[in-house]
Amino acid sequence: MNWGMTMADDTTELEQLFAQARQARSGLPDELAVRILTDAESVRLSRMTPVLQPRRSLWARLLDGFGGWPSMGGLVAASAAGVWIGFSAPDFLPDPATYIFAQDSSFVVADLGLDTTFLEDAE
Repeated sequence: MNWGMTMADDTTELEQLFAQARQARSGLPDELAVRILTDAESVRLSRMTPVLQPRRSLWARLLDGFGGWPSMGGLVAASAAGVWIGFSAPDFLPDPATYIFAQDSSFVVADLGLDTTFLEDAE
């Protein structure tokens, strides 16, 4: 290392090296240029030809839309569990069928704490 050099000396030396590199340009060999252009043309032609893919069935596309077989397995398991819980609900849960098929509507309205005097006979 030359400790006596200044930054200006480094810059001029670097400029001289760049000038030498600009003057000493070597051309691309003809054989290499031909191989590069041939390869580029073959790639360009291969991209121009359309690649026809077979049309997939509706079920295959639907299966992919859901996320494949693992997701479909989870969907089937959750559906089966929902049906099973719906038909054999635990005792502490209210049965939704009694609310749907209830015959006495005043009982349901009275449970809500509303004024039900309008439902009684005025006679």
